[in-house]
Amino acid sequence: MAEGDTLISVDYEVFGKVQGVFFRKYTQAEGKKLGLVGWVQNTDQGTVQGQLQGPTSKVRHMQEWLETRGSPKSHIDRASFNNEKVILKLDYSDFQIVK
Repeated sequence: MAEGDTLISVDYEVFGKVQGVFFRKYTQAEGKKLGLVGWVQNTDQGTVQGQLQGPTSKVRHMQEWLETRGSPKSHIDRASFNNEKVILKLDYSDFQIVK
């Protein structure tokens, strides 16, 4: 497998004005567009967190999107990524918004 095709899993949390601005909806749409699976949810701390899984190159693209783009009305201060690991198969079949 080429480097960009290795499956990875990474947890993320996005800080800033990311609640009440359709951030989860846009994150889900962008993830699906890239063919990624995982989930996204709001936290009680006013952040958005979740997990991404898919080919390394696509996950990198999504990480950049989470750090710099987000939804049109969001204001991202920073994004953190943790627990990155290579996986043999995807744990999810879709990209879900968790309530």
